[in-house]
Amino acid sequence: MESIIGRKKEQKELGQIYNSNKAEFVVVYGRRRVGKTYLVREYFQDRLDFYHTALSPIELEDENLVEKQLQAFYHSLKRYGADVEKKPADWFEAFEMFITLLESKGKDKRLVVFIDELPWMDTPRSGFITAFEHFWNGWAAGQRHIMLIVCGSATSWISDKLLQNKGGLYGRTTYEMHLSPFTLGECEEYMKSEGIIMDRYEQLQCYMAMGGIPYYLSYINKGESLTQNIDRLFFDKKGKLRGEFDRLYASLFTTPEKYIKIIKLLSQKREGYTREEIAKETGLPYGGGLTKMLRALESSDFIMPYVYYNHSVREVYYKLTDLYTLFYLYFIDKKNAGPNYWKNNLMSPVLNAWRGFAFEEVCFVHREKIKQALGIAAVQAEISPWRSKLAEGDRAQIDMLIDRADRVVNVCEMKYSTDDYTIDKKYDAELRRKLDVFANETKCRKALHTTLVTTYGLTKNEYSGRIQNVITMDSLFD
Repeated sequence: MESIIGRKKEQKELGQIYNSNKAEFVVVYGRRRVGKTYLVREYFQDRLDFYHTALSPIELEDENLVEKQLQAFYHSLKRYGADVEKKPADWFEAFEMFITLLESKGKDKRLVVFIDELPWMDTPRSGFITAFEHFWNGWAAGQRHIMLIVCGSATSWISDKLLQNKGGLYGRTTYEMHLSPFTLGECEEYMKSEGIIMDRYEQLQCYMAMGGIPYYLSYINKGESLTQNIDRLFFDKKGKLRGEFDRLYASLFTTPEKYIKIIKLLSQKREGYTREEIAKETGLPYGGGLTKMLRALESSDFIMPYVYYNHSVREVYYKLTDLYTLFYLYFIDKKNAGPNYWKNNLMSPVLNAWRGFAFEEVCFVHREKIKQALGIAAVQAEISPWRSKLAEGDRAQIDMLIDRADRVVNVCEMKYSTDDYTIDKKYDAELRRKLDVFANETKCRKALHTTLVTTYGLTKNEYSGRIQNVITMDSLFD
């Protein structure tokens, strides 16, 4: 367990479930490469009484998928001591063999059973889910010493077949653990453990390109600069993260092209789109199917739903928040960026525009850290952006509002900068206008505290006094 970076809350929860003295059916889900398998294997280590990982259908030919999955499960049964001489004919027989194996291990201690990438086992016309339901409902749920853990990156399958199941598995899961990407602080902890030397400014840029995905961080070469790593991983023709995009969505969704349509649309506007707009722009039918797709993308931490401050709760917008996807679509997808692109364009307008966009997303991901830095971690607050309803030319927009229960609203502006941020006369006028439009249009009677979230700090000048709180990137790490 000492090798696990971060995940303190999840480790505590796994320990409590292990000691619960009742049958447990735990679902661990989240985005591909986020570290689900690593967490379970490293936490339990030699306490795993059975471990099986399904075969990836992406790597298999279309024929004989059921037989290949059954063959793999058979080998796992043999590995953990099952006295079986031939491959099961179907999943019902496979789970009967599984029950026999687990019964042979006795009931005098907790049995931890881990099945990884469970969705991959549910191949077309295999009867897997029915057999799995029978295994849990007919036997395992009555065994107080059984702790079943299943993992899966295919969040749409996890949601439909386990979390929102309307059939035999309805309400059967006992614990659901959503594993999110690393925070900046956890990424820093990982880099220190690997001997990777980067200051926080470089780590922030790395996070904006890769997100907090542990597997992607493992590709970083500690003997190279951040610029060299980005060029090698993204802009080299054989770069590990250049080809990850298609594999990522294909492994998560059965119809990845539909999900990619949504993602590419959301990447075009910082504020995203409503569900109605998504249906119109993508041509996808407006209805339950689209709702499921949006829910699956949200569960995988690709998108975030939100409602503008003071707008109708029915007017939900969806914005792209997966930083790796944003980086890929911004610089690589259908573009001719060649080797050394990053080194040759470090201060270009396109990179600066991306930095501003990506930094805003990092701040939203770390919004609880911003509350903590303001000293209001325990204060109930609603966090959302705001956009006025005025005509286009008169419209104003605020990046983030923290509407607090103590009758204060923090009006947050996110500004990425290579040095202390300087407010000039033009920006001061823009900021004053934003506050004026916001106060008049919303009739907000709470105190407005102008808050700057930036990389290093704020230059003191004749305009800086308007800012009441300054939060630097260090607060996002701490």
